[in-house]
Amino acid sequence: MGRYVLRRILQIIPVIVVASVLVFLLIHIIPGDPVVALVGPDAPIEAIEAMRAKIGLDKPLYVQYAIWMGRILQGDFGVSYRSGLPVSELIWLKAIATAQLVTAAFFIAVVISFPLGILGALKPRSWLDRFVMSYSSINVAFPNYFLGILLVLFFAIRLDWLPSSGYAPIYKDVGESLRFLILPAVTMAASLSAVQIRFIRSALMEVLSEDYIRTARAKGLQERNVVWSHAFKNAFISIVTILGLQVGSLLTGSVLTETLFGWPGMGRLLINSIMQRDYTLVQANILFLLIIFAFVNLLVDVSYAWLDPRVRYQ
Repeated sequence: MGRYVLRRILQIIPVIVVASVLVFLLIHIIPGDPVVALVGPDAPIEAIEAMRAKIGLDKPLYVQYAIWMGRILQGDFGVSYRSGLPVSELIWLKAIATAQLVTAAFFIAVVISFPLGILGALKPRSWLDRFVMSYSSINVAFPNYFLGILLVLFFAIRLDWLPSSGYAPIYKDVGESLRFLILPAVTMAASLSAVQIRFIRSALMEVLSEDYIRTARAKGLQERNVVWSHAFKNAFISIVTILGLQVGSLLTGSVLTETLFGWPGMGRLLINSIMQRDYTLVQANILFLLIIFAFVNLLVDVSYAWLDPRVRYQ
């Protein structure tokens, strides 16, 4: 098991290196000049060139990349062009808010999707299964931002139960933090749970149709033991894949939700830094998200080996 995990970790390193090169090059393709955005379009040429030399944008791209990666390997993500604050400090503050939102949305989605997906698989073509699939179809069809607007109109404006936007750190006031968290977390969890329901239902139905399940039932095992001890454990291997992918999609897809609810997370930070042409902050933000996504995939691979020992032997 240890060798399997080590091999997977070593495979991540070239992926992160290639991703960092692509991020660095793509950022420089974005239209606009960050130096002009900093000093203003009416600034003299001398001031523009002086600022370009000061922040290191006068050097060739490969030199800029080498300096950038050298600093990152030392734990230094640079300084924001706009605020002058360390990028690592800015990202850390936003990462806490995003982690809080993503964790809550993922938890809500799992709590909804697992019972409904399992019930739909156990009772196919029943009224319960039709209800589950209708719920899934409606939430897949609803865009997140539209559902978020409806939730704000109903729960924040009409009923005045919850705030329409804002953020409170959970380590300062748990109750107030939860009030701000409910609407954006439910907004993100709705479409997430809809996709999870479909995968859980289809994976479990496929396993329940296998010969060894019919054999277990023929041997007189209780239905509960057949479902949980035999079917669900094998179905969970494919379910883990979609769960891992959805964690990554939550991290990268939180931009609209954070913007709609005024949530000060990494998605909103990324949009603001792109609009301000803050190259250092954009590069570090995207690279940080890519590293998290790579390690989520690592956890998914490790979970395969834990659920099915044949994976590590192969």
